[in-house]
Amino acid sequence: MDLNEIWSIFTSELLKDERIEQAEWQKKAGIPFLYLSTSIFKQEELEYVIKKCAVRAMRGKRLNAETVFVRRHDGDYVYRHRFYVPLEKMFCCGNLCSDCIRFK
Repeated sequence: MDLNEIWSIFTSELLKDERIEQAEWQKKAGIPFLYLSTSIFKQEELEYVIKKCAVRAMRGKRLNAETVFVRRHDGDYVYRHRFYVPLEKMFCCGNLCSDCIRFK
């Protein structure tokens, strides 16, 4: 699974929304940041659109997304956004662990 592919799907989904004028992501110090220029005036609406587009990008893959608001200036928003694999066992190791995947 290539995260660059997930990010490209995610940014293209964001740009499909007519209220988002520009969307790009950059890694700074190893942390991915999402930069958005938008005409959406409520932060809650924008976060809903981000969540919806992230779900579309992750469809069919075992990923989670986390979005944290960083700052806003006029119509420009910055979010710390990351896609990550959940921290749970995905296979049985045969050691009879209490949190074995077979018990779910």
